Amino acid sequence: MQAKVKQPHQNQRMPMGAPSRMGGGGKHEAGKSAAAAPALVGIITMKPPIVVRLLADLLKRKPFELIRDLMELGVFANVNQAIEEPTAQRLCAKYGFRFELERRKSGGGLVHGPIKPKDLDPDDKPEELKPRAPVVTIMGHVDHGKTTLLDVIRKANVAASEAGGITQHIGAYTISIPHPERPKDLQQITFLDTPGHAAFSAMRARGAHVTDIVVLVVAANDGVMPQTEEAISHARAAKVPIIVAVNKCDHPAANSMAVRQRLQALGLAPEEWGGSTIFQDVSALQKKGIDKLLEMILLQAEMMELKANPNRPAKGNVIESGLAPGGPTATVLVRKGTLKVGDVVLCGPFWGKARALINEEGKRLQSVGPSVAVKLLGLNGVPVAGVEFSVPEDEKSARDMAEKRAEELRTSSVEDRPKTSLEDLLDKLNPDGAKILKVVVKADTQGSVEAITEELKKIDSDKVSLEIAHYAVGIISESDVNLAAASKAVILGFHTRIDAEAVDAAKRHGVQIKLYSIIYELIDEVRLAMAGLLDPIIKEVSLGSAEVKQVFNLSKGGNAAGCMVVNGRVIKGRCRILRRKDRIYEGVITTLRRFQDEVPEVRSGLECGIRVDGFGDFQIGDLVECYQAEKIAQKL
Repeated sequence: MQAKVKQPHQNQRMPMGAPSRMGGGGKHEAGKSAAAAPALVGIITMKPPIVVRLLADLLKRKPFELIRDLMELGVFANVNQAIEEPTAQRLCAKYGFRFELERRKSGGGLVHGPIKPKDLDPDDKPEELKPRAPVVTIMGHVDHGKTTLLDVIRKANVAASEAGGITQHIGAYTISIPHPERPKDLQQITFLDTPGHAAFSAMRARGAHVTDIVVLVVAANDGVMPQTEEAISHARAAKVPIIVAVNKCDHPAANSMAVRQRLQALGLAPEEWGGSTIFQDVSALQKKGIDKLLEMILLQAEMMELKANPNRPAKGNVIESGLAPGGPTATVLVRKGTLKVGDVVLCGPFWGKARALINEEGKRLQSVGPSVAVKLLGLNGVPVAGVEFSVPEDEKSARDMAEKRAEELRTSSVEDRPKTSLEDLLDKLNPDGAKILKVVVKADTQGSVEAITEELKKIDSDKVSLEIAHYAVGIISESDVNLAAASKAVILGFHTRIDAEAVDAAKRHGVQIKLYSIIYELIDEVRLAMAGLLDPIIKEVSLGSAEVKQVFNLSKGGNAAGCMVVNGRVIKGRCRILRRKDRIYEGVITTLRRFQDEVPEVRSGLECGIRVDGFGDFQIGDLVECYQAEKIAQKL
C-alpha cells in the first residue's frame, strides 16, 4: 500500500471561508462544524482500498478517533474495513488535509492466466527446424481390433503372445512407407499402442498428450462403446486431430453408416458429409483399407507441418518403464533433439548415461532423432511412465538435479502420510469398525503398477477399506514378503515371478502370494477378498410350526407336548415357543417322536411328540416354531 502526505505549495490558495490557524477562533470554529475546515496542511494520496487504520496513520490520529468521526457521518466501519472516497475526503478535510485517490494504471490490476508455452525452446530458431515424423496413437474400445490393426501395419503378431489376447502395455513402433504422392520418398510414422481397457485410462491419457494424431478404431459391428467416448475425450483434451478407422467392415453385421451417424452426434462429422473428420473403412483381418489409412495419416501430418530441431540436446517423454535383469529400462519417445549413446539423461529423480538405445526390432542404435521411440538402458532407477526426460550439460548437474527431485519426493510423501489420532486408534480397536484389506502390488512395468493401483482405488465400500501397503516394479522378493508379514498384507503379482527366497519366507510367515496375467481377474479377486472380510449376515429361515394339543407328564421328569404340525415341517434343531404371538422361550428340540418311533422330521397334517431342552411349561394352544439360521455372504 503506497500512500504519501505532500505539503501544500506556497502559492496554494486556502479554502474559501477557512480561518487561519494563527487566529484565535479557528479551533473553536473547527469544533463547531466539520464543514468549516481548518487551514490546509497537506495532501494525502492513497491507492484503493482506503482502509481506516492506514488513513489514521497518515493523519497521525488514533483509529478510534476516525471511527468516532465516521459514526458522526453515519458510517459504521471498523479499523480493518475500507471506506468510500467521498467519506475519506470529508474526514481529511476535518483535519486540514486534502484527500486524493491515486488511480491504478489501466489493466494494472488484472491477473493474466498463464500462456501455454510452445513446444519450442528459445534457442530453436525457425531456420533450425526440420520436418519430423508424426506420432500416432491408436485408441478405441477393447476387442475392436486395435492390436490386429497394428499387427498388419508393423507385420508382427503381438496378440498371440499377450495373455487373453489383450494388449497389456504401451508400446512404440516406427514404420517407413512410401509417400502417396511421391512413391520414391519414404516417410516414417511412429505408433503408440495404448491398451483399451478402462483400467489403463491414465496410460491412455499420457499416450494422447505425447501424440500428434489419434486414430480412433471403432468396430463396424459393435459401434460406439463407452471406452470409445472416453478415447475421444482424451484426444480432445490433448487438442489433437482424430482420424476414425471403421474396422471389421467385412463382418456380416457391419454398419459403417451407423458408426458415422453416432460419431457425428458426438461432434466428429465425416468429411464426406461436410465435416472435418477423416473416416476410413478398414478390415484388419482382410488387410483392406490399411494403405489408404496410412495415406490419410501422412496427408494429415503434412497439413500440420510438424517440425523439430534435431541438432540440440534431446528432450522427450517416458512411454513405458520396467526392471529387466540388466537393470532399469525406459521406453522413451524423443520429441526434439537427438539422443545419442553416452549422453547423460535426467529423468525425474533418476539419471544415468545412455548405455544402449534399442529399437522395437531389437537393434542397437547409436542415435535417434525426433519422433522416434527406443528402449533406453543406463538409468539408476525406474522412472514413472509419462515423465519428461532431458539431456543436461554435464554429469554433475544431472546428479544434483536428480538428488534434489528425490528429496522433494521424499518430503512430499512424508507430508502426505495420514495423521494418526486417538480417535483413529479407537476405531481400529473397535471390533465392529471397518475391516481393512492390505495388499502389496508388484508388476513387471511401471504402467501396469499404476493401472492396477488406480483401479484398486476405485473399489468403493463403506464397510471394507483397501490399503496398498507398497507397490513397485520387479520380481516378488523376500523384502516384499517381510513387509507383507509385518503389515498383515496379501501380495499381488502381475506378469512377474517370485524369488526362491521369497517362497520360503512366505511359507515361514504365512503370507499369501497371488499371481495374475490378466488385470480383470486381479481386480475381481480383490473385490471378492474384500467382501470375504465382512461377517456373514445371519438370516433365519422358518421351516414349519406345530400346535400343542395335549401335554404329557414324563416319568423321568419334565413334560412333552403332543402336537399337530400345522404348516411346513418340524425337525430336530432350533425352535421357539410362541404363546398368543408372544415369544416365551427359545431352545432346541431334542426329541421328536411319531407314535413310539424317533423320527428326523414330521410334515404338515401329522401328529408328533416334541420335547424341548430346558422347557416343560407347555400349554394347549402354544406354537412350536422350527427354524434354521443361514449365513449369507455380504457384498461390497
